[in-house]
Amino acid sequence: MTRTVSAAGPTLAVVAREAGVSVPTASKVVNGRDDVAPETRRRVTEVLDRLGYVRRRRSGPPKPYGMVDLVLSSLDGSGAAVLRGVERAAHAEGLEVVVSTGRHLGRDRLDRLAARGTAGVLFHGDGLTASRHAWLTRHRVPYVLIDPGREPSPDSVSVGAADREGGRAAAGHLLALGHERIALVAGHGRSARLAGWREALAAAGLPHRREYVRRTGPDEPEECGARRRTLELLDLPEPPTAVCAGSDAMASGVYGALAERGLRVPDDVAVVGFGDLPEARWAVPGLTTVRRPLAEMAGAALALLVRMAAGEPTDGLPVELATELVVRSSTAPPPAAGAGAAAGASRPGRAPAGRRARAGGAAGGQRYAAETL
Repeated sequence: MTRTVSAAGPTLAVVAREAGVSVPTASKVVNGRDDVAPETRRRVTEVLDRLGYVRRRRSGPPKPYGMVDLVLSSLDGSGAAVLRGVERAAHAEGLEVVVSTGRHLGRDRLDRLAARGTAGVLFHGDGLTASRHAWLTRHRVPYVLIDPGREPSPDSVSVGAADREGGRAAAGHLLALGHERIALVAGHGRSARLAGWREALAAAGLPHRREYVRRTGPDEPEECGARRRTLELLDLPEPPTAVCAGSDAMASGVYGALAERGLRVPDDVAVVGFGDLPEARWAVPGLTTVRRPLAEMAGAALALLVRMAAGEPTDGLPVELATELVVRSSTAPPPAAGAGAAAGASRPGRAPAGRRARAGGAAGGQRYAAETL
């Protein structure tokens, strides 16, 4: 179960938009900073008065430390988007960000973290191991998980995306184009995407075909694993006419396998990715994919962490931000359907795939992996 909680009254983001300034600038005016131009201050103040903005008062000290720690699963792709979102939100809060990668966060680094002090730790992906969880709990360091790869544990706080709705939207788009033989190539986590994909096919009255679900290995690079699984799909007596990939990197592997067999995207096989990372826009043809708002998720997680560091309670439910189907050029009707089939579904554009949650509006559980430091 997840929950979306809307803030009472206008948010700082609304004030900034109405005043035509950035959120950090609006924050400076609210906090009485003097490095704001007089005209800008006047404009923001007028909007604050007009909208009835009330600065939230936190129980306890507003910021026990001037920095937060961010542990990234990678420094490219999704990790880069998370870093952008955290830095933007931290700047608005007047916080510095200390970045680490999961593989380098051993006990000695954690001990140094405790010695220097931190407002809390943000973990991206699967970075929170059982031993790290125990260390943070023992030292009473608040933490929030960003985009957990598996089901969150109930005693933690997480911010993710509505992947189930995203999987449903991806499969629904292909169904609207006339596809019936739709395969899924995915990793071992992210079961919500698979659930949404299955729900869409079941709603269309299509049987569940186990041979159309292919998983990459846990230690297998996404692109290479997806390429191998796609080649297996193409060797089936009745190969799929469309493939839903569990990530944009996997979609790249699907592209490679199809090219190896002399098949064209989308003329012979349609492809949908998941994530909408920059690679999706650079692909040829442009990749239809499900956008996951990683930067917004990161900002929501930072807002939750600041609240937790100030001693404010959370409601114990995970936050999920809405996903969005982005239609580009990698999807079209199946070869037998003809050029005119499902024309409306094939036009590039955007379609919502689930309700959008307000950033920082709710908090919830997380899970942690059982690896050791």
